[in-house]
Parts: sequence; C-alpha cells; structure tokens
Amino acid sequence: MIFYKTEEEIDLIKASAKVLAQAHGEVAKMIREGVSTRALDQRAEEFIRDHGGQPSFKGYNGFEYSLCISPNSVVVHGFPGDYTLKGGDVVSIDCGVLLNGYHADSAYTYPVGEVAPEVTKLLEETKKSLYLGIEKAVAGNRMGDVSYAIQNHVEKLGYGVVRELVGHGIGQKLHERPEVPNYGKRGAGLKLQTGLTLAIEPMVNLGTKSVVQEKDGWTIRTKDLKPSAHFEHTIVVRKEKAEILTSFEYIEKALQ
Repeated sequence: MIFYKTEEEIDLIKASAKVLAQAHGEVAKMIREGVSTRALDQRAEEFIRDHGGQPSFKGYNGFEYSLCISPNSVVVHGFPGDYTLKGGDVVSIDCGVLLNGYHADSAYTYPVGEVAPEVTKLLEETKKSLYLGIEKAVAGNRMGDVSYAIQNHVEKLGYGVVRELVGHGIGQKLHERPEVPNYGKRGAGLKLQTGLTLAIEPMVNLGTKSVVQEKDGWTIRTKDLKPSAHFEHTIVVRKEKAEILTSFEYIEKALQ
C-alpha cells in the first residue's frame, strides 16, 4: 500500500529532516584523515538523541549502528568500526532520523583530502544525477521518468548504475512503497501524485554496475573493487516542482 502524506505529516518529516541535516553537518566537520568510522557513528547518534530523535538505522533488521559508512568500493551498508579515514579515500555516509513518529533519510559521499580526478568527477556527476531525478518527481510524471533521468545521465558518462539497491517511499516506516529504481524507462511505472514522500538515492559505480554482498550479510561492494558514490534526499512530490525535505546545507557549510 502506498501512503500519501497530509501537509501535517509532511511537516513532521521536515522536522526529522532538519535534525538529520544538522547531524550530517556534525559528521561532515569530522571528515579528515585519521578519524575512525566508529567516531563518526558515535557523534551522529549523540547529536540525534540530544535533539529528541532516534537513529532510524539502529536496530533495523538487526543493524547495530546509527550510520551506514561505506568507504571506497563499498556501495552501501558498511559498518562503522576501527577503519580510519585515509587521504584519497571517498566515504559515503548514510543516515536516518526518526522524530515524532516520522523518518527522514539522506546520504552524502565525501572525498578525504585529495582524491583522483576521475573520482572527483564521479562524486560530482552522481550528485548531479540525484537532482536530475528529483526534477522529474512531479505530479503526473511516472516513476520511470525519475529513474531514467538518473540512469541516462550517469551511463552516458560510462558509469555503472547499481540495480540491486533502490530508493523507497518513506514516512512512518523507514522503507515504504513504492521502490525508486535508479534505472528505468520514461513513461513507465507508477504515476506520481502529490503527497508522495520518497527517498531518491542514486548509487553509481566508477566501473561495473555489478555488486557483491559480503559475508556479514550487509556490506555491498562493487564487483571490480572500483569506487562508488551515493547521494540521497527525502522529497515530496508536488504539482510543479518536487520539494526537497532534507538538506546538504550544514554539510556544505562544514566543508567550506
């Protein structure tokens, strides 16, 4: 079943999204060589709880952490731990916040120090594909219009779009219907209606689209071990232009 949100419910998601954006900003301040991924996770959880929220991911299907932290060839669902960031790494930070009964979800991929030019471009173009997808998330369009916009942009640059992992509806549950693939055909799929809240999240690989799951049952890596990028916003479908509920504002301030 698909749940279309009232304006009151959208406001509750916005409140979650604000705490989430600020938590991302706190993590962004710490992104540098020598910092452990465990320290990033601890800071995010501390900030979220101090602001009345709960980390959406912690306890989700047994996941033990507040952040998914995915360096280099890890696409998504990486575990925080003893790994320390190194110059030349890229690291994806995915976080969710539950506040007043509603979730928000977003992700951002960071360079650590100087990274290879082709990796910088991967991050830039993956982020751009997110906004191209969001542009198509308006009432009357189809889900395939969103998916195609993402796929078309990154594949023409030679990147691989992950098929096995998709975006999703979001609200009282972290993952609701419908799925939001990052590949598809224009004019196909669900007709979008106002009030539909979605987490749109392109996952794009420098090389092959193929991925493998590690023995921990969570961590997803690129099959060719080349870097991957992941950017995500929670949005609501509107008549003329999608409204982005999450924000990278605090991240961008921290990175200046």
